[in-house]
Amino acid sequence: MAVAALAVILAITGAWWMLALWPTSSAAPEWVERTRLACFGAAPGGLPNSGGWLVMIGQPLGMIIVLVAAWGGDLRAGVARMTRHVSGQMAVGAVLAGIVAGVAGVAVRVSNADARPFIASTTEQLAAALTRVNDTVPTMRLADQHGNVLDLAAFRGKPVLVSFAFAHCETVCPLLVMDMLDAQKRIRAEAARVSPDATEAELDAVTPEVVVVTIDPFRDTPSRLPTIAKAWEFGKHAHVLSGPVDEVDLVLNAWRVPRVRNEATGDYTHPVMVYVIGRSGRIQFVTPGGADVITAAIQSL
Repeated sequence: MAVAALAVILAITGAWWMLALWPTSSAAPEWVERTRLACFGAAPGGLPNSGGWLVMIGQPLGMIIVLVAAWGGDLRAGVARMTRHVSGQMAVGAVLAGIVAGVAGVAVRVSNADARPFIASTTEQLAAALTRVNDTVPTMRLADQHGNVLDLAAFRGKPVLVSFAFAHCETVCPLLVMDMLDAQKRIRAEAARVSPDATEAELDAVTPEVVVVTIDPFRDTPSRLPTIAKAWEFGKHAHVLSGPVDEVDLVLNAWRVPRVRNEATGDYTHPVMVYVIGRSGRIQFVTPGGADVITAAIQSL
């Protein structure tokens, strides 16, 4: 059973990495690029961004650690039984050969991508690469770290960044939160540079609001939100939201947030998405994260 579980993890990991790294041409289906962007982000050369690499490495590694911790003895015994027979030895050898070939393929793919000339994109180029939308903002009425029920309509007239994460996440979520706060600081700093005599209230009026809804209402309960906000270094223009499990699930479904819960660990697998809401109160961009991209999206509103 443990050996079968390991085989499933390796097979899923292989498929996951192929989706992220297999070279594609301009004739590739659009859904492939959209899936890559949503799941792994984008970096120069068509590679995943830092959050994407963390997902690709961290999730399989985490599942293998759980497997070894729970069924280490069974796993060792199963491998030992397999290697007593020629067919089992061949199977193990084929798996090891596949892993070596996969690692070599990844090295070649990364090397080729890094060899391509890369010129840093300007704000206009980054914004032009984004797909502008004009979608209605789904309902969201959940409590923040101050115990206030947040209504996005209250922020009409200023940009709002909305995303989804959970506090126990140690891979993509901290990076996602940092990117949003970094973009927020850049916009405020630019406003202060352009208008050096601007008052604090005037700067507050143009500072984007950061809103992070928990994907894990089981552990990120309303009583824990102040601790989470402090750990994420949230200021007065950043909010982390939670509520009863069923209410949070309704919000996540309304925003069409894909997520899969690992029942053994309680952790979630989910794509990185940042919704950029314009001053009109409508969603203008959906980005895969990255402070540069988020900043460019806000500046092009």
